[in-house]
Amino acid sequence: MSTSSVTVTGMTCDHCVSSVTEEISELPGVTAVNVDLATGTVVIESTTDLDPGAVADAVAEAGYSVAG
Repeated sequence: MSTSSVTVTGMTCDHCVSSVTEEISELPGVTAVNVDLATGTVVIESTTDLDPGAVADAVAEAGYSVAG
């Protein structure tokens, strides 16, 4: 198991959280996505190391961006 985290900017409500969770969950190997709306922190558990570019693309697909 691998755990990674990113900070997502622009989320303001539960719908935002759902959109980000849904897009990241579709990445191969992802087993869990936990979003903290207050901080924008997204913790991703997966069976393999994730490509940061793929995570950023999934977040962008949801309409948000990864900080940094």
